[in-house]
Amino acid sequence: MTAMNITEDLAHRASGLRFEDLTPAALTAAKQCLLDWLAVSIAGRDEELVRILIDERTDAGLTGAAMVVGRSERLALPAAVLVNGAMGHALDYDDVHKSMRGHPSVPVMPVALGLAAHLHLSGADALTAFVAGFETECRVGALCGHDHYARGFHPTATIGTFGAAAAAGRLLGLDTARMTLALGAAGTQAAGLKSSFGTHCKPLHAGRAAEAGLLAARLAARGFTAQADMLGDEQGFARTQSSGFDVAAAQADPVGGFHVPRTLFKYHAACFLTHSSIEALKTLRDLHRVTPADVRAVELHVNPGHLKICGIEAPRTGLEIKFSLHMMAALALAGVDTASESTYSDQMAARADLVALRNRVTVYTDWAGEASGAEVVLTLLDGQRHSAQFDVGVPMQDLDLQWSMLETKFRSLVVPRLGHERTEQLLAACRSAEHLKDVSALLALTTPSA
Repeated sequence: MTAMNITEDLAHRASGLRFEDLTPAALTAAKQCLLDWLAVSIAGRDEELVRILIDERTDAGLTGAAMVVGRSERLALPAAVLVNGAMGHALDYDDVHKSMRGHPSVPVMPVALGLAAHLHLSGADALTAFVAGFETECRVGALCGHDHYARGFHPTATIGTFGAAAAAGRLLGLDTARMTLALGAAGTQAAGLKSSFGTHCKPLHAGRAAEAGLLAARLAARGFTAQADMLGDEQGFARTQSSGFDVAAAQADPVGGFHVPRTLFKYHAACFLTHSSIEALKTLRDLHRVTPADVRAVELHVNPGHLKICGIEAPRTGLEIKFSLHMMAALALAGVDTASESTYSDQMAARADLVALRNRVTVYTDWAGEASGAEVVLTLLDGQRHSAQFDVGVPMQDLDLQWSMLETKFRSLVVPRLGHERTEQLLAACRSAEHLKDVSALLALTTPSA
């Protein structure tokens, strides 16, 4: 048998994945991704960008039967997948994975749930498809290495398209040959630049990746042709968008066999690269009982890449706050709730006391540890200096504790929108999602009750 090229190899892995192959840890983590994605999507349902996208797709005549998470509108499946993908990333509160170097669930979950509901497939089918897409993303991320991100590409948009195609292809029952074509069609559509961060286009990246991946798989199912090695070809995705090309890394199996258990969940509704600084500042604030009035200067020591992503020094809008190390440090020191989406408003960006505190923050790009980590140093008015380090890039090993933390986050975001009873029903459905006979029943729980 001829050796598979890298695209064909990843296609074979995705098309052949069965529910029975999922380890307990992989299944638990997949359901946690589902729970978290639903929470942040429901919380983002009323964002302006969601309204604009729904209006645009409705005006284009793309109404249908597919559900929009948390809302009463119904759209054609591709339109619903687009909106649900963007909605899940609207608050920048969704999960992260270091192998992908992006947000893995938001391009894949809208396809896994939406297409499974469209086909009246089970929760087990949807979860298997989700893991197939998730693992594909992580392997493509390993293939491209860090350079893809460093060049300015947003992996949630680019690599996420491959994950969405793999998930859709798995639900459509594509064999290796057609899954390979689906990945080829995905790769030629993959796009998204980090220069869009802080605008509506960043969430759009996730929605477009989901929509493009769905289209790629559906076209492949109909016999549409594509490059047979989109990932490995000299003018294919990896070689044109990254100087890295590590087939061995892409094919290597992680500890435990799956990447999904190493998902990193967010507990602050802002760019993930601000989180280590936030946690270190909270540690110092609580340990030394520091108030903003005590602070003379704040030093943040971070990886140089941080300033390319969250380096907005003087944010003017709530959305820009999420990409400002300076303002996020001020919020953390002032004890403002960085988990609440209501924090990120234009009024908060202009609040005089926070602006004054923000102006005492200096960012240094001399951190030599893991890229996700940070060190902070506080200089107080009395001359005392205190420092702390933190790295939110370390996955949690205790998945039961992670369940508890995610349920707290879920309730805080969903109860105000759906009420206590519907929230608990939805939470229970996520916990036993593999037993659902038709996944559309879970999506129906996200909509406002009559």
